[in-house]
Amino acid sequence: METVAVIDYGMGNLHSVVRALEHEAAGDQRVLLTDDPETLREADRLVFPGQGAAGDAMQALSNRGLDRLLPELAADRPFLGLCLGQQILMDASEESGGVDLLGILPGRVARFPAMQGPDGRRLKIPHMGWNRVLPAQEHPLWHGLPETPWFYFVHSYRVQPEREADVAGRTDYGETFASALARGSLFTMQCHPEKSAACGLRLLHNFLRWDGDGPGAS
Repeated sequence: METVAVIDYGMGNLHSVVRALEHEAAGDQRVLLTDDPETLREADRLVFPGQGAAGDAMQALSNRGLDRLLPELAADRPFLGLCLGQQILMDASEESGGVDLLGILPGRVARFPAMQGPDGRRLKIPHMGWNRVLPAQEHPLWHGLPETPWFYFVHSYRVQPEREADVAGRTDYGETFASALARGSLFTMQCHPEKSAACGLRLLHNFLRWDGDGPGAS
């Protein structure tokens, strides 16, 4: 039986992610919500979701000892970071007055600036609702999705990766930002697949069947 572990650090509606994964899981896959280090080490796949502020998330991870464990776990098995779980993998964030993050992917997290839409009106922050993701590279997690799939977003901050090669997808909201990142067995998205209807479920389906081979493995 393969174990898919959803990392529980108390940030966001983790149970909706668990339910979406259970919906797409194969018969030989078990989905667990856990913060137990040994269970996470033994898991075959890891999902790192989250909602909220970066500073609170880092404190929650530190309280559980997961800030030291996650860089190890993200290096050697399929690992999916979602929403805040994407941002926390970067080096640092402007949020919470400035906070150091896990440093698994090089780059920073910055708040959207004041922006205008095509009609000249000021765009609302947070970026909230449905938007397209334009894949920037071939990747197994895009298999079976439309050319520019729709996903559901809720965020005021976005990642700014240092390496162009890490960008797996882009989204337009006043500016073009990196909405998906990939390197080796790691894949992350700013959106909420569990709230993204058919496209979100298809992406989770693909993750649950992905062998972890991807670009930039080293």
